[in-house]
Amino acid sequence: MNMTPSTQADTGRLAPDEAGIAQAASRLAAGGLVAFPTETVYGLGADGRDGRAVAALYAAKGRPSFNPLIAHVAGMDAARAEGVFAPVAMRLAEAFWPGPLTLVVPRQADGTVCDLARAGLDSVGLRMPSHPVARDLLRRAGFPVVAPSANLSGRISPTSPEDVLADLDGIIDAVVMGGRTEVGVESTIVAILDGEPSLLRPGGVPREAIEALLGRPLASGRDAGETPIAPGALLSHYAPRATVRLEAKVIRPGEAALLFGSVPPAGLEVAAASRDLSPGGDLAEAAANLFGHLRALDASGATSIAVVPIPDHGLGEAINDRLRRAAAER
Repeated sequence: MNMTPSTQADTGRLAPDEAGIAQAASRLAAGGLVAFPTETVYGLGADGRDGRAVAALYAAKGRPSFNPLIAHVAGMDAARAEGVFAPVAMRLAEAFWPGPLTLVVPRQADGTVCDLARAGLDSVGLRMPSHPVARDLLRRAGFPVVAPSANLSGRISPTSPEDVLADLDGIIDAVVMGGRTEVGVESTIVAILDGEPSLLRPGGVPREAIEALLGRPLASGRDAGETPIAPGALLSHYAPRATVRLEAKVIRPGEAALLFGSVPPAGLEVAAASRDLSPGGDLAEAAANLFGHLRALDASGATSIAVVPIPDHGLGEAINDRLRRAAAER
């Protein structure tokens, strides 16, 4: 089965009240996609723990590209369960949360934000929004909700439910009809990965306010668009230690094998290890398993990972993009 965005008879319009928010949280917990207002723009929410839900989110936005997503949390306890907060990160969180600031920090070893949402990185982007509807929804859900802007890729970020529906009506499960957003630009993204705060994207919290709090200038990281990444990580993302050989029709002795579908390649019996992204040929399942399976094969000790051909449409295009990056000379 190939993954395409789900086409529904209609996208639910949910009131921003207790009943509507409860329904939105239930749909998210069931793996659905729900747009909701934050103080910046409308986000397209998915359960950040669920790789298949995250894969569906990428597919719904069109032209999927597996960049890391911002995980929205209800409070500081939830944030610290997902990320490691150095003192400077805590200062920024205490000063600007809840609000339009995303902090990229090292992930907790037992954090729940899935590999696909983090693009295989050992960091996680976290935000605590201040919009009352978003906060109620996150409290009701009780898990991290990843939420890029609720629009098709390349379109203008949505600041009203009508904007969301213009792009995604019939594609996503529901929209919480919370009116127009206040800020209208995305959150500021600051990374604190090596003790030195670095501005990855300007946004709703001015650089000057952050620098005034810190008492020093922010370092300038690579502009990450809407993707919270470590500076310079965009081109490589997760890269295994082993070399990666693409479009493998035959597995060579001692190679690890990354499989797709039910038909085994020749030579599989001599592989050092193997993992199947999706025995049934489901591209959503393959996307959810991609980074975890690569990591497991890399840990097998094999010096080469042979990757069988994967269809290059829908989510397969994004999967192949990440595999080509992993195979690039380093």
